[in-house]
Amino acid sequence: MQKPKLGFWDIWNMSFGFLGIQFGFALQGSTMSRIFETLGASKDDIPLLWIAAPLAGLIVQPIIGYMSDNTWHKTLGRRRPFFLVGAILSSIALLFMPFSSAVWMAAGLLLVLDASINISMEPFRALVADKLPESQRSYGFVVQTLIIGVGTWIASNLPKFMNNTLNISNEAAPGVVPDSVKVAFGVGAFVFITSILVTIFTTKEFSPEEMAAFDDSGEPEEKQGMWKTITSTYALMPLIMKKLGVVQFFSWFAFFAMWTLANPALTEHVYNAGKPDIKDFAQLDSDDQVLLDVDQATLFLSQTAADEYKVLDKAYNDASDDVGAKMGIYGLSSMAFALLLTFYTAYNSINRKFVHMASLLLGAAGFLIMYFIPGQPEYLILCFSLIGVAWGSILSMPYAMLSSSVDSSKMGLMMGVFNMFIVIPQIIAAVGGVVFLSSLIGDDSIHAMTIAGLFLILAAFSNLLIVNRKAITYQPSITNE
Repeated sequence: MQKPKLGFWDIWNMSFGFLGIQFGFALQGSTMSRIFETLGASKDDIPLLWIAAPLAGLIVQPIIGYMSDNTWHKTLGRRRPFFLVGAILSSIALLFMPFSSAVWMAAGLLLVLDASINISMEPFRALVADKLPESQRSYGFVVQTLIIGVGTWIASNLPKFMNNTLNISNEAAPGVVPDSVKVAFGVGAFVFITSILVTIFTTKEFSPEEMAAFDDSGEPEEKQGMWKTITSTYALMPLIMKKLGVVQFFSWFAFFAMWTLANPALTEHVYNAGKPDIKDFAQLDSDDQVLLDVDQATLFLSQTAADEYKVLDKAYNDASDDVGAKMGIYGLSSMAFALLLTFYTAYNSINRKFVHMASLLLGAAGFLIMYFIPGQPEYLILCFSLIGVAWGSILSMPYAMLSSSVDSSKMGLMMGVFNMFIVIPQIIAAVGGVVFLSSLIGDDSIHAMTIAGLFLILAAFSNLLIVNRKAITYQPSITNE
């Protein structure tokens, strides 16, 4: 028995929760490094502070994948219980994040936030395979990417919108996150829980009996325990997953470099407005720590030093707002790219491998151009537009190729295991990989973006490893009867 084909709005509703998930990821990606810098972290320490995010994914996703494969709730179904739990926890973490008073607190909340987002996100990937027949899966992942693009663009612009349009200040005392960022995270929490509820209330899942009746569900297998199933899946990982994993490794290393270091790199290199070091302007004790008065306010060297710091910090916050807004463009262009793919793939076949390869090369060009535009932030529109094409492809093509090549009865677990090739490169980048490699080029922080470009080139040509015809060739999701 074949799964029924779904219309655009059915696919849209079942993926709509990704809007909230991407609000969480986009606020994290565009603003988290700014929060760390505000709380006193150095640029070289920022990637390591982000390590909680990929570690959460490495641990959480295979477990959630297995659990969602083997869950059935009579009201919420198979995947939706995890959407709801993840949304509630993520919204709480988003609300508290900008109120962090120390670097360790922000890093801890980042761990909670990312683990919670992963609880919601992993089953969303599997839901596409659950609900859609093979002929519509690329279409489903592309629609999902379309929603992700919308979320990325809106969420990345929120801090600037709060400051410029609603006149919520982007200035604050040293070591305090501005109100504009706090309100932006509050909006993100609201959107997260609301969009997840839209999917929960508008999407009906197939029962285990219905899933068993579909002809792409595979032969039933003897049930094993969770850890045995996960470890055996790692051990028997299909060849196509390993090859796609190479592509994913280089791709996600590049984007982790962007999320963690784009703000310090671009505010410094392109805007000439890096974060001022409070120690250059404040009175220090014998341990080289900033002195505070009885009200816990910074004791500056002089009023002139206080005024100079305020001017420089304002320039940094304005530049950070604009970097976040410019980063949002990669969400907008990924949305446009996904929309183009949606219409094209509805009626035409594509070569997934070469589409992905070309997209990654365009993204690489976007990163490499950044080095050549100091003092010209308007060119970041082009850079992030190109990066968005790569991002749109990363979020759809590898998953479409994988879902066409593995047993759909284990789709949740497979997607969770596949996540290993997303989180391991991020962990390597976090523990010093991106800082070390960029230092081989030079001391300027912009070289982290150069490394990102070079890694996307490696990712692009790694697609040549993929020769599985079923994975490469995508047949139209809509056929003319």
